[in-house]
Amino acid sequence: MQNTEKHPMKKPFSMQLDPNMFELATEEEKRQQEVMGESTTFLRDGVKKLLKNPLAVFSLVVIAIILITIVVAPMVVPYKYSEIISVDGMRDRGAKNLGPFEYSELEQEFIDNGGEVFPHIFGTDALSRDYFIRVVYGTRVSLGVGLFASLIVLVIGLLYGSISGYVGGRADLIMMRIVDIIYSLPDMLIIILLSVVLDQVLSDVGGPLVNRLGSNMISIFLVFGLLYWVSMARLVRGQILSIKKNDYVLAAKAVGAKAPRIIRKHILPNSISVIIISTALQIPAAIFTESFLSFVGLGVQAPMPSLGSLANAAREGLQSYPYKLLFPAAIISLIVLSLNLLGDGMRDAFDPKLRK
Repeated sequence: MQNTEKHPMKKPFSMQLDPNMFELATEEEKRQQEVMGESTTFLRDGVKKLLKNPLAVFSLVVIAIILITIVVAPMVVPYKYSEIISVDGMRDRGAKNLGPFEYSELEQEFIDNGGEVFPHIFGTDALSRDYFIRVVYGTRVSLGVGLFASLIVLVIGLLYGSISGYVGGRADLIMMRIVDIIYSLPDMLIIILLSVVLDQVLSDVGGPLVNRLGSNMISIFLVFGLLYWVSMARLVRGQILSIKKNDYVLAAKAVGAKAPRIIRKHILPNSISVIIISTALQIPAAIFTESFLSFVGLGVQAPMPSLGSLANAAREGLQSYPYKLLFPAAIISLIVLSLNLLGDGMRDAFDPKLRK
């Protein structure tokens, strides 16, 4: 539909375009050009993109199933991770190395007499303990170590990297040289040495916390706090060096904002996506390290199981009972793979530089 409204005449010798070359848009054309976007936040937008990633959704489902299992299973399964199986109040020492869903002679006799025995889903170990509940508690320990160690790495690396990147100058130079020295140390060798030394020191100190968790568990947390924060510190420092040059940081300084407030309110929120992604990827590394230390005998103390110690115990009877190694190894693989895929999905969803 042509618009008959007259346009103003172009002035002679004017460099402007002739208004008569154009016509006014109709109301229908204006409505077609309107692009209304739903108001959203950074977190909501990132979660929406994350849920569109099939691998990330699969990882979330696997992790949710594992978490539900390790929470619900001890409430349903009547066995304890450290107790020898008993039947009608009598210890059943003949229930050694049973296969999945097998019963010992005493249990079978009890069932034939009308009793009920909860099945051994993964069989039993060499000490007549239910293997399924030990795998469940081992998964609890490994996940707990991974989450807590990643939290320690996040806190130390965030504080150290923020101070180094924001202050700059000679302080940044000295702090980064300390990071380079720690980063150049051979990880596994230092971890093993520190675990041995800290285990002896903590055993001599004692205390309710050490007695409950075990000196090896405390030493693992301390090792992560001493060594594994350097990557996080480097990452945070790099983000702050690039962000602190922006105009809004300069404006905050101009109005008299102090350095802690600028870092807390302006710099860290703009680098939170990279921090979240790095922390998510740190969890599987911590779980793998704890499993390795437990495998070589420097992890959690018996009778408390972990996935690494269960794999180490299963190694002795590998030819006769290979399934005992299969269960903890499969759980470690599922957890590490799921967390890595989830970390990659979070990087694609929350990192603005990777968004299309």
